[in-house]
Amino acid sequence: MENFRLKVFRAVAEALSFRKAAEMLHLSQPAVSQQIRALEEEVGTRLFDRAGGDRHNSQIALTEAGRVLLDYARRSAIMLLEAERALAALNHEVTGELKLGASTTVAQYFLPRILGAFLKQYPQVHISMISGNTEHIAEAVANEKVDLGIIEGPALRRDLKTESMTPDELVLIVSPLHEWAQRKTVLAAQDLTTSPLLMRERGSGSRTVVERALRQAGLRQRELKIVMELDSTEAIISGVEAGLGAGFVSRWAISKVLRLGAVKVIKVAGLRIAREFRFVWPAGAELSGAAESFYRFAQAATRHEG
Repeated sequence: MENFRLKVFRAVAEALSFRKAAEMLHLSQPAVSQQIRALEEEVGTRLFDRAGGDRHNSQIALTEAGRVLLDYARRSAIMLLEAERALAALNHEVTGELKLGASTTVAQYFLPRILGAFLKQYPQVHISMISGNTEHIAEAVANEKVDLGIIEGPALRRDLKTESMTPDELVLIVSPLHEWAQRKTVLAAQDLTTSPLLMRERGSGSRTVVERALRQAGLRQRELKIVMELDSTEAIISGVEAGLGAGFVSRWAISKVLRLGAVKVIKVAGLRIAREFRFVWPAGAELSGAAESFYRFAQAATRHEG
């Protein structure tokens, strides 16, 4: 429902780049420039200061008129979105855009099948998703870059509200050729200090949960032989398969490699690393529209699985 020229204007104004706006809108740069030029002619004033006079130059800034129009364009977009939702509600429809943020394990191993079922039931919803570690997704939610986040660990922020989605467990895996894979007895917690370990990067929800569990088991970080910090669960699994060390990963992530015999799960006495995947959204805010529908759909889906 939003005027197309205003939509293009908002994209350029918020990115301060014709190139980035073109990429986001899936348009060519000349098409974006043409829309901005037409809008400036329509309102009778320049909306951007362009360095060197180049319309494609990324070094641009809003003029005073541009700043005024951006404020009204944003408010207009919000009102039109509310109008779409209100009209859809009259027909008991769920429509519009849903911007999700998900931690890497959630995005790669857990969420795809839920998204597929959701879109089958609500085909008029357009979904975009970003992924990153828990810290990254929490920041995106706080800055309202996404409507709803799903994270692997605690948000550790007072400006965000979290709610349980589904339980998860982190398990220790090794290569079938690792010495622990041949043991007949359960591993003692202290044995974890004798082998190279692959860990997720700092800021990862998985890293936070693993470190907490190891401390509770009486192990200090300086006792561990952390040989590599990796930015994804997939990287840890690949490293373990290659014999680089042992690693902790979500059970959701290893069903395929377990079937193939590429890794083996090792039990550690007195160590069970349970956690929850959690929804996260700004504290004090209420979910609405497609975000609320997805929240309720995902809750029902995970309860049914449980």
